[in-house]
Amino acid sequence: METFWIWILLLVVLSPLILCVVILNPQKKVRIIHSVSGIAKSGYVGFSWTYLLFGWFVPVIRGELGIGVLHLVITFVSFGLSQLIFPFLYNRQFMNRMLTAGWALDTNDPHYDTAKEKLDIVS
Repeated sequence: METFWIWILLLVVLSPLILCVVILNPQKKVRIIHSVSGIAKSGYVGFSWTYLLFGWFVPVIRGELGIGVLHLVITFVSFGLSQLIFPFLYNRQFMNRMLTAGWALDTNDPHYDTAKEKLDIVS
């Protein structure tokens, strides 16, 4: 009986990984360029492996301190369950914030079409 519960626990813990492999594509790096300054940096689309592994540290490392603190609070309030949900959402949210802050997808990037599709960009 104990083995059954261990397998159930393992299934619950590994469910984001399993769903990512079965349903979603892994994250793809896409180049974004600031429309005013011309500075280029990397953005990501798809399931966030980095968020799955490092959690709320990812927004902090990407320079979004406020978002990182918000995710930390949500992680504590949800007793860590949000760590299983945010990997599916974080890259899209990050890219939406970047694109509305004056960044644009690099049209020469090999993942440009994939990024447009994942971010629902119609133009």
